[in-house]
Amino acid sequence: MTPILFICSDELNRDYLGCSGNEVIQTPNLDALARRGTRFTAAYTPSPICGPARTSLATGLHVHQHEMWDSAAPYDGSIPSWGHRLRGAGYTVASVGKLHYRSSADDNGFDEEHLATHATDGVGWIRGLLRSEPEILTEACATYARDVGPGESSYVDYDRTITERACRWIRDTADTDRPWALFVSFMAPHFPLMAPSDFYDRYSPAELAEAAGYDPSQCPDHPVIETIASVLNYGHSFDDEHLGRALAGYYGLCSFLDHNVGELFRALEEVDPDGQTLVLFTSDHGDMLGEHGLWAKSYMYEGSVGVPMILAGPGVPEGSVVDTPVSLVDCLPTFLQAAEIPNDTTDLAGDSLLEVIGAGDSDRAVLSEYHDGASPSGIFMLRTPRWKYVHYVGHPPQLFDLRTDPREHVDLASSLDHANVRRSLEQRLRAIVDVDAANERAFEDQRRRIDEFGGVDAVRNSDDFGYTPIPVD
Repeated sequence: MTPILFICSDELNRDYLGCSGNEVIQTPNLDALARRGTRFTAAYTPSPICGPARTSLATGLHVHQHEMWDSAAPYDGSIPSWGHRLRGAGYTVASVGKLHYRSSADDNGFDEEHLATHATDGVGWIRGLLRSEPEILTEACATYARDVGPGESSYVDYDRTITERACRWIRDTADTDRPWALFVSFMAPHFPLMAPSDFYDRYSPAELAEAAGYDPSQCPDHPVIETIASVLNYGHSFDDEHLGRALAGYYGLCSFLDHNVGELFRALEEVDPDGQTLVLFTSDHGDMLGEHGLWAKSYMYEGSVGVPMILAGPGVPEGSVVDTPVSLVDCLPTFLQAAEIPNDTTDLAGDSLLEVIGAGDSDRAVLSEYHDGASPSGIFMLRTPRWKYVHYVGHPPQLFDLRTDPREHVDLASSLDHANVRRSLEQRLRAIVDVDAANERAFEDQRRRIDEFGGVDAVRNSDDFGYTPIPVD
């Protein structure tokens, strides 16, 4: 029964690692993990927003399966998680850091929850339920967009404390005879894009701004994307004055994250010098960081929906790169295989990453969904090794050939030459999920919860679009 160290960042664009080919970023510890393990180049979140993504990460289910659709429906422990399954097999299972679930009063599958951050007030962002009558959040987003540059923040302090507590837990617990699994979940590089000076100063704001070529007018001409961008109006405040500082802040936070991960690895090496622990590193979703004129998450473009994923440890090929599409829903089956627990559940959405590595599947597909704030439509993405098909219920689709167009600049959805490809991918998507029925269930559930919260006006007047409060140690 293999020990497991599961590390999760928050809002990390997978292109912002040295091992991903970024020649500017400094992430030596994660690059070293990739060298001693396997890096997945086409890993995806089940939903490009925190709450639903983390529920899928916990349960191994797609969003339309667990039906915790949005940021106002946090995981409550009612569906068995990977933690429940490992704990039932005799593991000591603990978490340190951000969970973004409902509450530690719920049984989330951990024996211990240290420094757990949960959804605000156990609910989260209820204004996101107003998808049919969204409120433009220019001023609220301006706080996120302008809170950038060198400096300290409560999230930076929180990550330092997470690191210290997790290292202590590893040293105190990991050398016992009982198998263990530890989930360490950092805030970085989530907004605010403020990095400690010793990390921020490694990067040139002017050079980063020039290389980015950011232009808000690049926002794609698609009604759903335009609506999301107009409501979650981060770009309104990313002018020339703030752009370079924001990017340097993000780069600095990535290096700060890497530093903290390195501390975990040094603690682990003390108790496991032979490398018998399975280590999985990933993120809940990415961030657009100005690409296509967009910021933050909520989109099906690679910057938002793609995540880093690195696996290392017993049975994992060293220095390997796998291009087969994978997803966060594959994490739970991976842990079951590592723990030698029979997978007797037929409704799991994913497969063990250990099996994906060995299979060499040339046609595997993964799914992502978005049913959250600002989107007037349910959004479903199907990614195969070559193609990305994005289905917007009631609106035109998108189609990208990622082999020839990895930055997604050419939408082929209306191309007559690609009509058969589009139809085939839509059929394949509908074989996984009834997109119309799932879309209707999401809206019905959200209308019900709006009524439970006191109606549209009460929801609109809630003050819930701020930074998630961190726990007091």
